[in-house]
Amino acid sequence: MAARPRKTTSRRRSHGAARRAQRPNLWESIQGANKRAQQRSNQRTWRRQGLTSVHAAIADTYEDDYALPTRHLILRSLLAFLLLIPSAISTLALFTITEHTGDNQFWSNIAQSRPFLFFAVGCFLMAGWFYSKLFSQFFLYLYVLGHELTHVIFIFMCGGKVSGFNVTLDGGYVMTNKSNILIALSPYFVPFWSFIVLAISALIKLFWDIPYHNYALYLAIGATWTFHLAYTIWMIPRDQPDLKENGTFFSLVIIYLANVLLLAIMLCLVPGGLSFKSYAVHWVSLFSHFMEFSEVLMRKAAQVAQKI
Repeated sequence: MAARPRKTTSRRRSHGAARRAQRPNLWESIQGANKRAQQRSNQRTWRRQGLTSVHAAIADTYEDDYALPTRHLILRSLLAFLLLIPSAISTLALFTITEHTGDNQFWSNIAQSRPFLFFAVGCFLMAGWFYSKLFSQFFLYLYVLGHELTHVIFIFMCGGKVSGFNVTLDGGYVMTNKSNILIALSPYFVPFWSFIVLAISALIKLFWDIPYHNYALYLAIGATWTFHLAYTIWMIPRDQPDLKENGTFFSLVIIYLANVLLLAIMLCLVPGGLSFKSYAVHWVSLFSHFMEFSEVLMRKAAQVAQKI
């Protein structure tokens, strides 16, 4: 019996030692403070020049520079609550599509198709690699590069200009004269490397007819989409400036809704999968049911209020 307290004490000491080991020393704290000061100074300089920056941070180094004013934060939070409705309907429309098509074998037929099989193998292989952490720094750099290049593409699409670009393993940034919700959040729902794979595949098809080319494409799309999704989920909890710039809750709802719609589009593009028309019709049907249910609730609430 006497040995147990000693083991508990040793565990507490080991946990305490681990926490102390994780704490930065004096020199690391000074370096971190200096880096944050330089970032704030750069922000002020860029603002005076009419520029802004779009950041992806692996470490928490930009906490205070991207806080949204309270009034805007409240308004966007209210809008986010409203957007939860189409988010839920979009999700339900995917998983209850059989109610609209009347085909109970719909999902099993998709799961047994060769395109989905190769796509699933690509997803499985990339998920296994992600958890193995093999060549993690190289692939982290690829993700940050794709993240920042997505910012750049949407900056140009929105009529902005890029005056600075930087990518490191600690994060990256793009200096621009324009920023909006689409520019800030696009890397979280646009799988950059999947589109690169599609572009390469289209170029190959122009010049060569390679056997099983489509199956290789489905596998590569599955791998790159899982790569995008895994790193997006991994990065979001790390206090991303992109999310803080527009309100974290609002940004997360937009990202979720956009990714669900992207998944629906991907399923519509798979041969023998969904059709855009069936998904849209089912979505509208679910929305009308929700509105009818809301009206019933409002009437009952009004009746209760009158009795009170």
